[in-house]
Amino acid sequence: MKQLLCVLLSAMFLGVCGPAAAVDYSPHDTVVYSHMTNVGPLNPHMYSPSQMFAQEMVYDPLVKLQEDGGIGPGLAERWSISEDGLTYVFFLRKDVTFTDGQAFNADAVVKNFRTIMNNESRHNWMGIIDKIDRFEAVSPFEFKLVLKSPYYPCLEDLSLPRPFRMLSPASFPEDGDTSKGIKAPVGTGPWKLVKTELGEYDLFERNENYWGGKPNPANVLVKVIPDPVSRAIAFESKEIDFIYGEGQINFDAFDRLRKTPGVEAKISGPMGTMAVALNSAVGPTKELAVRQALQYVTDKGSIVRGITLNTHPQADTYFSPIVPYCDLKLEPYPFDLNRAADILDKAGWKIPQGKKFREKDGQPLAIDFCFVGNNAAHKSIAEVMQAQAAAAGIKLNLLGEEADSFYSRQKGGDFGMILSPTWGPPFEPHAMVSSMLLPSHADYMAQIGLPMKAEIDAKIHEVMSAVDKKERERLYREILTTLHEQAVYLPIFYSVFFEVYRPDHLKNVGFGAGGTDIPFEKITIE
Repeated sequence: MKQLLCVLLSAMFLGVCGPAAAVDYSPHDTVVYSHMTNVGPLNPHMYSPSQMFAQEMVYDPLVKLQEDGGIGPGLAERWSISEDGLTYVFFLRKDVTFTDGQAFNADAVVKNFRTIMNNESRHNWMGIIDKIDRFEAVSPFEFKLVLKSPYYPCLEDLSLPRPFRMLSPASFPEDGDTSKGIKAPVGTGPWKLVKTELGEYDLFERNENYWGGKPNPANVLVKVIPDPVSRAIAFESKEIDFIYGEGQINFDAFDRLRKTPGVEAKISGPMGTMAVALNSAVGPTKELAVRQALQYVTDKGSIVRGITLNTHPQADTYFSPIVPYCDLKLEPYPFDLNRAADILDKAGWKIPQGKKFREKDGQPLAIDFCFVGNNAAHKSIAEVMQAQAAAAGIKLNLLGEEADSFYSRQKGGDFGMILSPTWGPPFEPHAMVSSMLLPSHADYMAQIGLPMKAEIDAKIHEVMSAVDKKERERLYREILTTLHEQAVYLPIFYSVFFEVYRPDHLKNVGFGAGGTDIPFEKITIE
């Protein structure tokens, strides 16, 4: 039975957030997690400020990413695909209800798809959006999706954390346009959001009737802790039970915690790449020679050792070799200051007598390097790279900005270099490569100055429509090899997730299948 534990919860919040409002929950059945912000309105069809991990807690897709990287059943227990790759029929589960009691059926799926497609300009970074021709409810539990042309990662796109997640019909606004907001965050997922206190916490309660099996904990309490240092302190003082993800705590804190008796600290496999995008359209990075030199002046090994404390593997390619279609054996750019200097000298970038940085035609070799200023890891990476570049006569002007300004620079191309981490599973490689077609992220703007950009884009369109796997392998090889040779991306290390907990308190703690999937429902509490 739930108990009102005002005194206990107030004590929990006092260390980080000040006095907290009372929450009705049992600490013996609750996993206490933390995030830098509240989870947001949790509109399944929209983006920030809704947090993806929480959208995954509340809403289900038709199909789900599996731990082996494949696609398995979700709200659709099975599906069929026509020989021409155009028609998908999803056979829906018949025992599912939304947490408000509304029935889940093909009409509900149609309603969700309709509002998503009515707002398609917001989602056009996804390859599937301009491929959808029509959809319909064939019967109460059969949903048909018809494409204009074949699109091989159709199921992968439908499994993403947003926007193809199912909202209760009763939670739609009167005009049906969820882009303007929703009445309440109601899905079919393992959790339901029951209370939010801005700046303090979000409380999730398990869905007792979840079709995938009742979650083990009764509740998940997500405390708002903006700072990684405070989060580590909150764990050490037992104010939170569980740390999970990338950037949740600093590298030194993780290193300290994994040496602490009674604490289990795990590292996931690669969950993306920490990379820098180099703008091929403006400034010195327009020149291939400058982009190549930046590859050679970057001592990735020292960054891995000095900043990540050897927790992250060095990256020599934009995508990890374990990503489908990406084990291409491309020749890496090794750390070689002499080679970088030779390339720049031949390109006309010389160091004038008595000066520290190179110039050409009176213009300094100075590049604006953008990153999120309040991200300690990003700031450390930028500072090390600044020092390494200076050794070769390249001046990096560090621009640490708020997240909104940073993302505006990404989309607008107002950067010379910009930290641009990849998105991890299930987005790689298809969703990231598809997004290169539009100025929705740094990729398009980084590539726009390449003389073969039109050819790259044509191959991206081809690979997304390729039915034959061998043809996809060929096209991905050509696309990624060209980008590698053009030095548009400077990969630093493959990102991993940290997971920290006390095994005498939590059991069955593991990593999710995707980068935004936190498997709270599997955890048991001792």
